[in-house]
Amino acid sequence: MEKPLILVTNDDGVESAGLWAAVEAIAPLGEVLVVAPDRQWSAAGRSMPQSVTGAVSEHQREVGGQTVQVYGIDATPALCVVHAMIEFVPRPPSLVVAGINFGENVSTEITISGTVGAALEAAAFGVPALAISLEMTVDEHLTGGEAKDYRATQHFAALFARRLLDRAMPYDVSVLNVNVPDDATAETPWRLTRLSRQRYFVPLGPDRANGDGRPGYTVRADPDRAEPDSDVWALHGARVVSVTPLSLDMTSRADFGAIEERLR
Repeated sequence: MEKPLILVTNDDGVESAGLWAAVEAIAPLGEVLVVAPDRQWSAAGRSMPQSVTGAVSEHQREVGGQTVQVYGIDATPALCVVHAMIEFVPRPPSLVVAGINFGENVSTEITISGTVGAALEAAAFGVPALAISLEMTVDEHLTGGEAKDYRATQHFAALFARRLLDRAMPYDVSVLNVNVPDDATAETPWRLTRLSRQRYFVPLGPDRANGDGRPGYTVRADPDRAEPDSDVWALHGARVVSVTPLSLDMTSRADFGAIEERLR
C-alpha cells in the first residue's frame, strides 16, 4: 500500500531547526517532501510578491531511515506551496504541515503569519493542512532559541498530523492552527479554541533617531483581556495547547439582512 505523501514547509527557512523537528516527528507517518523558503520569511502571510525569483536549490537528507527530498526556493511560504503543488509533488499530497514555527501564531493577526499563510494556500489546493508553532520570546522569533526543546511540539505535530491523515474534518475546517506553550510536555492537555479578537502583537514606532525606519512589535500576553474560549487564554491563562480550526471562508457571520439594510 502506498504511503501518504506529506508536504512540509515553513516560514523560517529550509535550514530551520523547527522545520527539521517537524520532519522528524511526522516521518513515520508517510513519505515526506520538503519544499521551503531558502531564507527567513516570517510575517509573509499568504503573500506572493513579484520580487522573488523562484530559484531552486535541491538536495536530500536522511531522516529516521527515510531519504527526504528537499527543495529550498527563493519564494515566500505560500509560493513554496504553489511550487510544490505544480512542480514537485509526485502525486497529490495527503497533508501539508507548516512549521514548527519560531514563536506562537495566535489571535486575529494570524493573517500576518507565513506559517499560517502556507497552510491556507495548501487548503486552497484542497489539501488538509496543519500549522504548528512553539511559543518563544520576541528575540527568538527570527532565529529560534539556543538548544530549544522541540520534543513536546513534535508530539503534538505527530498527533494532529495523524488525526488529519486518518479522519476527514467537518466541512469548513480548512486548517488546524496549533500553538504549544514553551513549558509543555507530551502530557499537556490540548483545547479547541477560537481566535482571540484582542490584539496580541502590538506595533512599536520605528527608532528613526537611530536610523531604523521599520516598526517593531512587542507581545501583549494578557490573559485577563483574552476571551476564555480563545487561543490566547489557552496559551497564557490555562497553559495548554491551543488547537484552532480555521476556514478559508472569511465571509462575515453577521446577518445579511441587517447588513443590507445599513448599506442600501
